[in-house]
Formats: sequence, structure tokens, C-alpha cells
Amino acid sequence: MEKLPMTRAGFAALEVELKHLKSVERPAIIRAIAEARELGDLSENAEYHSAREKQSFIEGRIKELEGVISLADVIDPAGLKGAIKFGATVTLVDEDTDAEKVWQIVGEYEANIEKGLLNIKSPLARALIGKEEGDSVEVRTPGGDRSYEVLKIEFI
Repeated sequence: MEKLPMTRAGFAALEVELKHLKSVERPAIIRAIAEARELGDLSENAEYHSAREKQSFIEGRIKELEGVISLADVIDPAGLKGAIKFGATVTLVDEDTDAEKVWQIVGEYEANIEKGLLNIKSPLARALIGKEEGDSVEVRTPGGDRSYEVLKIEFI
């Protein structure tokens, strides 16, 4: 199986979610199923069917997280330097609008656009890999072609 690159923070967040699902969510849904069973006829028991559906989701997510954690290749970007690579925090300026954006290139399971965490497999991240400060990069996005200039590269 292919290892999944991940930052320390991303790995820790997955571990916290897994622990929460196992220690809080799983026991709560087991109690909810038991309570719904006590209500009688299961064929017309909406609470029971809802609880079973939620249990299925929780168990699936637990299996997914255990698989991802077992394949994780935790990379600490603090010791890296040079051109853009996994873990880099990059400040870009849009060459058309002069808007600045800060992105950290992270693994697929920790990516979150709203938090500035860019999936390494995204078109922008792939275009940035290997670039240095001052370089320009052209990216084809769903909204059209964009041009960015790399202002700063940090490994935090």
C-alpha cells in the first residue's frame, strides 16, 4: 500500500477524531439503539432505524481513520528548506487581482481550503512543487486560468 504523506498536526487531528468516535460516539449510539429497541416493533421504529444508520456511518468512519493512520507517513516540515515541497507554507499573490493568499501544502486527509490547507494532489499544489520565491506559476482552475507569484516560502 502507498504511504500517505501527512503533517504532525494533521496526524494528531485524525487521532483525536478516532478517539472521540471510539470513546464518545460509539457508546452513545449503542445506548440509543438499546433504548429504541425497548420501544417495541422495530419494523416501524424510526428511532431504531436512524440510530442503526448513524452506527453504520460511525463504524465506517472508524475503519477509514484506522486505515489512513496505519498508512500515514508523518513529515515534519520544520526541518525542511529550499524550493516548495510537501509541508511548505506558501504566500502567493494573484497577478491579476493583487490578492495575497497563504497556503500550506498538506496531505489529502488533512486538506481544508477554508483553513488554508491545500491538498498536495490539487492542481495548484502540483503547479507549486519545485518553485522558488519570485517564480510565477500558471494554474488551470475550474474558474479559469490563474497566474500567481510566489512571495514567500516557509517551513513551519
